[in-house]
Amino acid sequence: MKTKPDWLLILIYIILILIGWFSIYATSYQPESFTMKSQYGYQLIWIGISLLLALFSYILTQNVYKNISLILYMLFSLMLVAVIFVGAEHKGAKSWVGIGNIGIQPAEFAKYATCLLVSKYVSDNNCNLTEWKYLWKVGLIIAIPIVIILLQNDTGSALPYVFLIFALFREGMSSWFLIIGSVAIVLFCMLMYMPQWAVLLLVIGIMLFILIRNRKHKRTYKAVILIFLVVISYVLSVDMIYNRVLQPHQKQRIELLFGKIDDPRGIGYNVNQAKIAIGSGGMWGKGFCSGTQTQLKYVPEQTTDFIFCTIGEEKGFVGTTFVILLYMLLIGRIILLAEANQDAFVRIYGYSIACIFFAHFAINIGMTIGLMPVIGIPLPFISFGGSSLLAFTIMLFTFINVESKSHGYEVNPTGWSQWN
Repeated sequence: MKTKPDWLLILIYIILILIGWFSIYATSYQPESFTMKSQYGYQLIWIGISLLLALFSYILTQNVYKNISLILYMLFSLMLVAVIFVGAEHKGAKSWVGIGNIGIQPAEFAKYATCLLVSKYVSDNNCNLTEWKYLWKVGLIIAIPIVIILLQNDTGSALPYVFLIFALFREGMSSWFLIIGSVAIVLFCMLMYMPQWAVLLLVIGIMLFILIRNRKHKRTYKAVILIFLVVISYVLSVDMIYNRVLQPHQKQRIELLFGKIDDPRGIGYNVNQAKIAIGSGGMWGKGFCSGTQTQLKYVPEQTTDFIFCTIGEEKGFVGTTFVILLYMLLIGRIILLAEANQDAFVRIYGYSIACIFFAHFAINIGMTIGLMPVIGIPLPFISFGGSSLLAFTIMLFTFINVESKSHGYEVNPTGWSQWN
């Protein structure tokens, strides 16, 4: 039975929060001036609280986490609902609730509760996720916070929950769901460049070809017809959802990503300035507190959504590559430890938080360099903000705790596993 925490994960965590704090400091640098009332001052306080939470998270046992998973899930779900009615509105979204002078974003903590409850349910019931009687319940656990967050008009905070499908895929869920998801994305991209009637004709042509080739197989024939009806319904519904559900600024960001509009001084201003900041860093960067884009505040939200710009401008290609490698090492190490563990709860929880970390890492950096639409999502452990830092810290150290105290394999630094 392992009793030692994984020090590599802890080291990566410390390096990332230090990179985050120095980056936040650099955005508001004033010569011979240091005040705790600044963003870097508040972030220093949040780092201190997060370290205390990390220690507390390591004290509890796996049974405690299992027992409180449903309570936490219900608590944060209720908080998400409350935000719709009493939350502070920011850029069209209600995602924050004020507690005194402190703003809390329940969606960040709900991700943690969702990962815990999914892990408990699947592990305790020995779920076969190829069977609908289990799959719909797990899907419901994930879907509830997504729906509530969408009602807050906060699409960015809802998107990481979708990535939990990869954790379910590891536990035996049919690969058809990934195929269907991939087809849906391809069809959406086609609809961005082609008129709806052209996509419909293409789909009808493909389906007719398949039906003709398989006209002697009645079972295949029925399946193809069903798929055909679902695909047609999806294509017809995309236009309605795109025009009636998405906010105007969200549609503009998607159109900007696909090159349908070019507005560097308007909706594309953030991304344009972000690219300039990162590109100006060159190979080695301009140096700590020496970034002109950073110092002159050209990039909006540069301590939160666009914190990666500061790293790119000050540390250059080498610095950004180092940060990306750190995240890859963090996620890879979590997956390695989860896969090597015999405890189903630890394995599922490890894969779940790895999916959440990957979603935030990929989406945040992707939108910063113009590969994804701007949806407002923090970079784990680096972006300014107490809610995200505390939630990510609890996520990580809960895994470090349950992984180190469960029966399983020892994973040595080379990556090979062996029995305890």
